[in-house]
Amino acid sequence: MLGKILKWLAPLFTVGVVIFLIFFLISINNDDVEIPSQKLGNQTRNVVKQTEKSWLHYFSQKQQKGYSYPVNEIYIKVDLEEKIPKTITYKLSAQIKDPYELFCLQEELRRHKLKYFLKKDKKGIDLFIYSQNVAKLKKLVTILKNYKIYAHIEVYNTKEDK
Repeated sequence: MLGKILKWLAPLFTVGVVIFLIFFLISINNDDVEIPSQKLGNQTRNVVKQTEKSWLHYFSQKQQKGYSYPVNEIYIKVDLEEKIPKTITYKLSAQIKDPYELFCLQEELRRHKLKYFLKKDKKGIDLFIYSQNVAKLKKLVTILKNYKIYAHIEVYNTKEDK
């Protein structure tokens, strides 16, 4: 019984939607426009043309001239003649062999509050730390020796990364 109802429900619904659409389209496209008819007479009137105030006239008479952009203007003066003092940056690099070494290393770096860069490739994981505080890096190297992680410090040259 339920199968017969479901079998006829979809076609009945479709027919209902089609009938609704037909009546809807007929009602919105109704061409019956009623125009009141009057007898046309031969009357002459003096037409006085009034000056219309258009938007163009309004803006031409406005006191404020120009256009202001809806953004803030910021002027920045850059002194290119200023000499930037040379700072020496050091690079600590180490190769990590297993996950335990990586875990120990990350804990020590968190404890020393150092930012680091890990590079993973086919050979393993390489650690890079760039800092200007060489004493902090030397202290970290001695701590890493306790975990049998061997690291070395060298002066960082920006040209070698390019």
